Amino acid sequence: MAETERQYVSAAEDEAAEVASSIAFMVPKKEISMVSDMGKWKRSQAYADYIGFILTLNEGVKGKKLTCEYEVSETVEKLIDLLGILDQWINETPPVDQPSRFGNKAYRTWYGKLDQEAEALVTAVLPADKRAAAPEIAIYLKESVGNPTRIDYGTGHEAAFAAFLCCLCKVGALRVDDQLAIVFKVFNRYLQVMRKLQRTYRMEPAGSQGVWGLDDFQFLPFIWGSSQFIDHPTLEPRHIVDERVVNEHHQDYMFLECIKFINEMKTGPFAEHSNQLWNISAVLSWSKVNQGLVRMYKAECLEKFPVIQHFKFGSLLSIQPTKP
Repeated sequence: MAETERQYVSAAEDEAAEVASSIAFMVPKKEISMVSDMGKWKRSQAYADYIGFILTLNEGVKGKKLTCEYEVSETVEKLIDLLGILDQWINETPPVDQPSRFGNKAYRTWYGKLDQEAEALVTAVLPADKRAAAPEIAIYLKESVGNPTRIDYGTGHEAAFAAFLCCLCKVGALRVDDQLAIVFKVFNRYLQVMRKLQRTYRMEPAGSQGVWGLDDFQFLPFIWGSSQFIDHPTLEPRHIVDERVVNEHHQDYMFLECIKFINEMKTGPFAEHSNQLWNISAVLSWSKVNQGLVRMYKAECLEKFPVIQHFKFGSLLSIQPTKP
């Protein structure tokens, strides 16, 4: 593990006990209301904690398959139960007949259940001595599943789920030993539920750049998925456009699972509907792909006002500047 990531992990563990006992939790709120506020975000403790969390997990999954063995803690099991409930609610809330093909209004009924139950769901995940944090952490869960007004979903919602997991680490509910399970079990299950939402309710991509974006809906699984491939003896970036390879290996690799979903949802030549991914297939090494995607994520998601204006800040992910 790189030194910066190692420092982040140990600092997060040290901080967790202190946070859980001393912090005054608060309901997170928006703080970035104009483009000129973006500097405040980039200097914030929230930004440092969020990017540190993403990079720590990026390092943790390097060279490992989704199907490898890893420890599954009680909190991870409870998070899987929570995501199972969200999945079950989709089954109980079928799409309604409506003239418009996209943005099925039944999504708002589904979202209404989460809006009502989020705090109770998060309380059930947290250990008894951490439950005071539930109202704060539940906001990130509610923000992570799409927008009920526009019936859309994008990388800002995905970031809210990563922030939700980061907060669970900050209060000590998730620990360093959970790293692989956070990505391979919890985040992967989250992706399955989001894909089901996108399919069932024909959700619009939020702020999609069309063919010039990496993907209509997700970004993080491409970062972590490319890290999984680093130093792979046979699979190279060029193989992501080989349908046989995708079908054979998607259960082991997040990146290929994303490609498989794109192939199911889109028609026409891959180079036309997913130009950025097509370009990635020409890169020679997975470590270069991974570094490039981290840079792209910072530039295209974390440094874009239309995405970050919706991000909410509380006591766990604070707008206050980083401590020197």
